[in-house]
Amino acid sequence: MPKLIVGLGNPGRNYSRTRHNIGWMVLDRVTSSNNLIWKDKFKGSYLELTGRNEKIFFLKPKTFMNKSGESVVEFAQFYKIPLSDVIIIHDDMDTPFGTITFKSNGGAAGHNGIKSIIEKTGTQEFKRLRMGIGRPIGDMISSSFVLSGFNPDEEKLLEAFLNLASDAINCYINENFEKASSLYSRKTVLPS
Repeated sequence: MPKLIVGLGNPGRNYSRTRHNIGWMVLDRVTSSNNLIWKDKFKGSYLELTGRNEKIFFLKPKTFMNKSGESVVEFAQFYKIPLSDVIIIHDDMDTPFGTITFKSNGGAAGHNGIKSIIEKTGTQEFKRLRMGIGRPIGDMISSSFVLSGFNPDEEKLLEAFLNLASDAINCYINENFEKASSLYSRKTVLPS
């Protein structure tokens, strides 16, 4: 049975290093050693790899965050991938920066990309890897915060954060969701 790993983000150079695009950054990190070329289709860009006797697809919806579900639904339906075999990588303001959390189903928690996927698929029965980006400080509104770049302290930890998420996704690919979740959920790159 094929697996679909989706990284959420927004297309365009101005968004490439923003908090909202951390899902795309993780996919780039996971797939960087394979010398594969992203193909454009299904309102997004995708890659196909063969894992342990199964196909692994990576998808970056290019519909902008609020319509991510359109790309996910088209892709999953075309390749007949059950939503239970889909994992979404996305930014999460309810988790401290540098911390990852696996979650199996649940609501959107205010995330417009997840909300779109739930609306278009009609279910919450998909898995998530939540990438902690923390909360805005002061009076910055949430929408401005997620579309802003990382601060200097976060930039220092960003490579380690992306590597941690990449290791977690590789564990999910090579083992299963339960194993990846038990080993990596609540792991952080923050100094203790």
